[in-house]
Amino acid sequence: MRQGEPTAARHPFVVAAALDVLGGRCVRLAEGDPGRVTVEGGDPTEAAARFAAEGAPLLHLVDLDAAFGAAPSLALVERVVAAAGGVPVQVGGGYRTFEAIEAGLAAGAARVVIGTSALSPGFLSEAVERFGSRLAVAIDAREGCVAVEGWTRSSSLAAADLARRCAAAAVARLLVTSISRDGSLAGPDLALLEAVVEASGLPVIAAGGVSSLDDLRALKGLGCEGAILGSALWTGRVRLADALRAVAA
Repeated sequence: MRQGEPTAARHPFVVAAALDVLGGRCVRLAEGDPGRVTVEGGDPTEAAARFAAEGAPLLHLVDLDAAFGAAPSLALVERVVAAAGGVPVQVGGGYRTFEAIEAGLAAGAARVVIGTSALSPGFLSEAVERFGSRLAVAIDAREGCVAVEGWTRSSSLAAADLARRCAAAAVARLLVTSISRDGSLAGPDLALLEAVVEASGLPVIAAGGVSSLDDLRALKGLGCEGAILGSALWTGRVRLADALRAVAA
């Protein structure tokens, strides 16, 4: 894909249901802060089965314990993949080595999302060569700059600059999160997302702040490939069936 080429025409818009897991339970966190749990969602396998039955085309599983320093739980991936009944599961959180990525894929993940490790150009280039479209890069931004290590540390690298770096490395797709909007239901950061879409020309999945069907339509119009539904879905503010109909129109 050429840099700057719109993605909407080439990829159907995908609504992914979020499964953020901390201590074995689904949660929603305000701005990724483990001390600010806003939703307690119960068992991740039950949630995966429910969202799959409701027609989710993709499940987005984040191992928060691993994001904050533990090893990724392959047993968690295996359980969620089994419960999803064939619905693809993309996984993230703590996948910072080639061995971890390989293990996540072997556990049944359709795609592994890397964040912190993508800031190393050498690692990124080899990861793309090894895993191709089964790899995605998370661009988690706070005030326009990339945050790493479970969002606990901010770098000086601008989100758009990392997006350009990813495009040059032939990354298949990006997952872009506005940290200040995550869990807020305040609407997505359209300026951040537009900057990344334009800078990279890559398929972009948006996350953070999505709170309404209008938000999903706006993201589709912006050229995003899809969006993660988290707090809006878990609180009942948006029903998955309504979301799927909204973006199919």
